[in-house]
Amino acid sequence: MKNKIVFLLLFAVFSFILWQGIYLQKSFESEGNIFSIEKGESVFEISKNLEKQGLITHSFYFNIYVFLTGKQRDLQAGEYLFDSRRSVKEIARKILNGETMEEKTITIIEGWNIRDIAWYFENQGMFQAEEIMEVVGFPLVENNLQESFVGFLEDKPLDKNFEGYLFPDTYNIGKDDSVKKIIERVLGNFVLKLDNELREEIQRQGKPIFDIVTMASLLEKEVRSYDDKETVSGILWKRLDSSIPLQVDATIIYITGKKTVSREETKIDSLYNTYKYLGLPPGPICNPGLDSIKAAVYPKESKYWYYLSTLEGETMFSKTLEEHNINKAKYLQ
Repeated sequence: MKNKIVFLLLFAVFSFILWQGIYLQKSFESEGNIFSIEKGESVFEISKNLEKQGLITHSFYFNIYVFLTGKQRDLQAGEYLFDSRRSVKEIARKILNGETMEEKTITIIEGWNIRDIAWYFENQGMFQAEEIMEVVGFPLVENNLQESFVGFLEDKPLDKNFEGYLFPDTYNIGKDDSVKKIIERVLGNFVLKLDNELREEIQRQGKPIFDIVTMASLLEKEVRSYDDKETVSGILWKRLDSSIPLQVDATIIYITGKKTVSREETKIDSLYNTYKYLGLPPGPICNPGLDSIKAAVYPKESKYWYYLSTLEGETMFSKTLEEHNINKAKYLQ
């Protein structure tokens, strides 16, 4: 009889502790906590990660609750947002029901190219890089996205991908959004940013939007400040009009993927090699921001014909080749 009483007391204490661990809400340090579950993770891995992130006091309570429900195989992968107070039961049920975050915030950085964007999406666990490249037409356009933006992309060659048109910005992506829907939203944002004033000025100058975007991509990769971009834009457009090679290092880097350019690499036989071939490269080399686009549309006139960027990112301008060579010896060696 005595042993039975002891057993019942122990059982009651254990049940109370278990009840507290499962049903009492726990306060977090922050107002919102994002928790990620990868495909294939077991209930034990999930509970350990919840404990490590401070969302539950001990993995034991989570494991017990899930096994009592008999739904340990129903835990769903994805990203979850938990409020500042949640119990083990509430957390488990949210994961069992697949109540993932409704939206995910992604940011496309100014100067990224298609490959950078594709790998970014893959690293975010949203899509495979190949899925992004296929939709944006890398290397060639093989979809009907361009038909949705006829007025905007009408002068973009059909055999070119959407490099340059994926506008750098922050986007809220729905959990069920397809790759195509996301890219359409990004392209649509470019349509909005290239407002009527910019379009009218481009038309007045008699330049294709495609050429403006290509020039803007060079400015984005070559110089930092808006003032410098305006001046470099003036230099590059002037060199184009005078049939002088642009000699833009960023186009060589686009070919090689390296961070610097050697003398030998300036001889590479590629239409993107602006040391070897006259004119703009065949297309944009990255996705430029609005400042670079505006600088391409509104170049600043100057007496300069040359420029270079120092290792610290400062832009040095020269009027003659002799001055330019002096600057190269002074700042790049």
